[in-house]
Amino acid sequence: MSKEKVMEALSSAGKPLKAGEIAELSGLDKKEVDKAMKELKKEESIISPKRCYWELK
Repeated sequence: MSKEKVMEALSSAGKPLKAGEIAELSGLDKKEVDKAMKELKKEESIISPKRCYWELK
């Protein structure tokens, strides 16, 4: 469920976001966001265009 919220936040923003911004937009705790992002990175669903910023692949 956290992964879906992270992906929704990234798609609605339309620009690369930092983990803290994703946490604010999704309403999740930053630790949950970090955990979900770790899984999304493994699945290669998100990429980092620049350091500390993430966007959908």
